[in-house]
Amino acid sequence: MKKVLVIEDQVVLREFICRLLQDYPALELTEACGDGQEGWKAYERLQPELVILDVFLPGLNGVEILRRLKRDNPDILVLGFSAFPNRRIVKEMIEAGADGLVQKSEGLEVLEKAIDMVANGQTFYSPNVSSMLKHIMLNPDQADSMAGLSGREKEILQLIAESNSNKEIADKLHISVKTAETHRNNIMRKLDIHDAVGLTRYAIENGLISSTTFE
Repeated sequence: MKKVLVIEDQVVLREFICRLLQDYPALELTEACGDGQEGWKAYERLQPELVILDVFLPGLNGVEILRRLKRDNPDILVLGFSAFPNRRIVKEMIEAGADGLVQKSEGLEVLEKAIDMVANGQTFYSPNVSSMLKHIMLNPDQADSMAGLSGREKEILQLIAESNSNKEIADKLHISVKTAETHRNNIMRKLDIHDAVGLTRYAIENGLISSTTFE
């Protein structure tokens, strides 16, 4: 049996996926988490073979988790299940190594097919995602406004947008407050945005966090 980890912050969806997995005799649900940092720790502890992963997660977003998963274990299977509000997110998930992508607005049968195919080592992109991929292929030089930020800077930008102070960021990432402050200043300089409100708006517009975080 393949061990499965679910990382999804919406409680109803998380519970729905967990129940859905009961219909797959070859899959064993090991844990379900709603926070990105907790999800990464669960992966390190459990070493699952399949991860069902949302993109918009508090603490650590799904794109960064996916990069870490594939860097630590290139053979791990990862199915992205998210809103995918823009093509840049899809592009980053593909480049990070996602084995499958399904948009939450698509039907149950699409998710079921995706789980079955990805669990069996096949690639699956849902119809909506495939449409985005087609646009990406036809426009390969489309600018990525976050291309100048490092992975660590994107991680810290997310934490800033989630209203974390420099000390809270330092505690969560196990770095010094001075280092957190330096990263914040570098992000502001690179983006030419010099206040937390502007950084939060930028993070939402570029898919690092969801606007529903503040609802």
